[in-house]
Amino acid sequence: MATYKPRVISLTKRPGQTFGFYLRVEQSEEGHLIRCLEMGGPAELAGMKDGDRILRVNGTFVDELSHSEVVELVRNSGASVTFHVLDESSYKQAKSQGINLSDPKSRPVLNGVSKEAPKPKLCYLVKSSSGFEFSLRSVRGEQGLFMTEVISGGVAHRAGVRVKDRLLEINGENVENLTHDQVVEKIRQVGNSMMFLLTDEETDKFYQSKQTKIGAWLATVKYLPHTPRIINMTKGSDGYGFLLREEPKQPGHFIKDIDRDSPAERGGLKEMDRVVAVEGKQVESCTHEQVVDTIKQSGDSCCLLVVDKDTDQMYKLGDVSPMLFLEEMKNSNSPPSYIEAMTDPPVQPSTPVEDSRENLRPKLCQMEKAAAGYGFHLNGIQGVCGQYIEDVVKGGAADEAGLENGDIVVEVNGVNVEQRGYDEVVEMIRSSGNNLEMLVASKNVYKQLKGKGVTITRHLLEETHYARGLTADSPTISEKKKQEEARPETLTDPERKRTSSVSSSSSASSMDERL
Repeated sequence: MATYKPRVISLTKRPGQTFGFYLRVEQSEEGHLIRCLEMGGPAELAGMKDGDRILRVNGTFVDELSHSEVVELVRNSGASVTFHVLDESSYKQAKSQGINLSDPKSRPVLNGVSKEAPKPKLCYLVKSSSGFEFSLRSVRGEQGLFMTEVISGGVAHRAGVRVKDRLLEINGENVENLTHDQVVEKIRQVGNSMMFLLTDEETDKFYQSKQTKIGAWLATVKYLPHTPRIINMTKGSDGYGFLLREEPKQPGHFIKDIDRDSPAERGGLKEMDRVVAVEGKQVESCTHEQVVDTIKQSGDSCCLLVVDKDTDQMYKLGDVSPMLFLEEMKNSNSPPSYIEAMTDPPVQPSTPVEDSRENLRPKLCQMEKAAAGYGFHLNGIQGVCGQYIEDVVKGGAADEAGLENGDIVVEVNGVNVEQRGYDEVVEMIRSSGNNLEMLVASKNVYKQLKGKGVTITRHLLEETHYARGLTADSPTISEKKKQEEARPETLTDPERKRTSSVSSSSSASSMDERL
């Protein structure tokens, strides 16, 4: 059996510089991939290649670690880091032949299968009239404090807290070595809300066996009630239609003055959203000019990770970055609509979208509820934006309407739901009565349209019908849809005149950029 010798590559970066590559995990691909090498950057100059797999970081075997764990190892390396990498072809051959690329004891194995590392959890609690509705206890012979008397359905329980969870942090401060009385006093002083970092028994034992410190960088954010938003925009003739601004006494880069019916408004941007990342790159520590340049360099389409005021305050309370949300989505089995725009390099359309519009179109599926329901399941993650269709019953209402397994949901009864959470979309479907209309796109169509910078709306259906010589009386366009289109716009805000689609200004207290 062949043997494979990894290459050893040492990188050093200057202050303010990156190592010059993206670390990626991709669906249907194994390992931690090197992507988007910066021309002339440290990684390219040292001999890294696109598709290389990282096996070790500073001697630590990482092939079976989670993406966030590898990122943390690299970040903790400082200005210099040493990688062991294997080229894509050799890596795939080694995997197909079952060759062990490191010590077999480097990861716990269950029934012959590597066990995925469990995660501690971040839980956000908002006090009710009954308090936080849990108690703390200590266990003789065990370090730390543990949750008890968690009231079912109460504040703590709804936030994800469970009996026997061990408390590690309160609002980003480690409390493992504090006494019971000290922790109780801290909780009394927090006010009406607080963020816990907790670990259950299984997770605790896992990291203790590895002698690994548990921190918020390893945590899941799936229990948090407020979610960062991924905003996809395609540049119009007047730019994106918003100002990027630095506010006095507020660190960060904020969205202001959004034009009506602009790409920014259609993409879901809101006034005073704070920009966390551009094209998957964190920009919280960047200067105003650097963020503007990053957006401009994205071409004719741009993807932002943003947080509103409530989400921002929640993450800051726990002293964690909203990038945790993006990292978790990259490592999850969620549908690609959540994260592809953030993890894939920007795709510039090589030909006009209209050339392939015939084959790239969504589906408008109208159905009437039967005795057994609509005949499909909505799949997603509670509290996370983006849903897709599963378990379509053959011969059921959804099947006859054209829904297929894997279809990504774009609209429900004319309302865009790409940035809405699972619970909200479920409620929209339940409240629709006996008739439901959904605009969906297959995974392939969704990916290609987003890659071409196309906003998916019903207008794509109209353009397709027109190209085929069909009329609005086509049975694929409902009377309800035509009536909705005939309604006058309800927005009453006056149009705001813009002197230029791209401009900048600065003062001692603020900076902004028209994008």
